[in-house]
Amino acid sequence: MSDIVKRLLVVDDEPDFADFVKRTAEGVGYEVTALSDPNLFKEAYRATDPDVVVLDMVMPDIEGIELVQWLAEQECEARILVVTGYNPYYGKMALGLGEVRGLKVETHQKPISLATLREALS
Repeated sequence: MSDIVKRLLVVDDEPDFADFVKRTAEGVGYEVTALSDPNLFKEAYRATDPDVVVLDMVMPDIEGIELVQWLAEQECEARILVVTGYNPYYGKMALGLGEVRGLKVETHQKPISLATLREALS
């Protein structure tokens, strides 16, 4: 068994979804910080230095694409899983930005199944 702790940061304004990601990630060995307030994301990112970031794209105050842009400015090396329950175009925007800025971005449409989330985290 590996002693390396994998860290995950999730931000989603839907607390139930953030909790679903948290429980699933903990079940596959991650140490998780879950936020439902996107205004706390930047501070939490700096504090946790995550290996994986799970971002909702449509949130109040701060859009997920703004956070993807900020992650690019931080030269983020974490995998970024973008999730959205809205138009898939939001995910395509994040993929395009990630490609241009050298980020490891993948997208998933809500609702996301437990099996799909587990696979994405492995």
